[in-house]
Amino acid sequence: MPSDRPEWHGGPSYGVRGTIQVRTGAGNEPGTWQSWGMAAQINPSILSADFARLAEEAKAVEGADWLHVDVMDNHFVPNLTLGVPVVESLARATDTPLDCHLMIEDADRWAPQYVEAGAGSVTFHVEAAAAPVRLAREIRAKGARASMALKPATPIEPYEDLLPELDMLLIMTVEPGFGGQAFLDIMLPKIRRTRELISKHGLELWLQVDGGVSASTIERCAEAGADVFVAGSAVYGAADPAQAVRALRTQAEEATARASWACDH
Repeated sequence: MPSDRPEWHGGPSYGVRGTIQVRTGAGNEPGTWQSWGMAAQINPSILSADFARLAEEAKAVEGADWLHVDVMDNHFVPNLTLGVPVVESLARATDTPLDCHLMIEDADRWAPQYVEAGAGSVTFHVEAAAAPVRLAREIRAKGARASMALKPATPIEPYEDLLPELDMLLIMTVEPGFGGQAFLDIMLPKIRRTRELISKHGLELWLQVDGGVSASTIERCAEAGADVFVAGSAVYGAADPAQAVRALRTQAEEATARASWACDH
């Protein structure tokens, strides 16, 4: 379907508050794109929300930067969640842009459909993509941000040359498939190495972490180099999800201000 979205060309440089564009219109309806300055971004994961009340749960975190949508097919990961029709409905129900994380096989075939469904960012797993460069370019051409995810055991180094093709890289800090898992501290060096590669090439590339992100782990992730944080139970398990988003963002921004990687930018 035709898209009213502008073409994306990467995220903000860190060290100054960068901008992205977000659409004020809901779902697939025409809307106005506007610049939105930010540093640390908090993306609540609806995997931890009440699936019977998704529209309400989305509204409960309207101060979030993005709404993280976990798509699982029970093949790439041993869990089954939702698909294109639910994403289309959710896009109509909220003005918060959708960050779709596809934990599915045959990502080359299915990922572009999530852009058409209303996602502003689409993440595919490199382990499930036959042609990741072609797929990233197709996602961008359709008007969304292109993101690539790595499982905990997948190293970043073989994909260094692919980084300029992406708008975001996702480092999984748990094994994908289920929410509520404990954060894997052994991923911190991988986050640091990825941040070093981003800096080495002078890229405007967001670095997202997903899995076990909470008040007790977010500062370590930020200090290591992450600037986009997916939080599920830490947000939706709180008495006030919106306040939880604000508190996590403050923690991340304060930790980033202390981080050596941010001071170098």
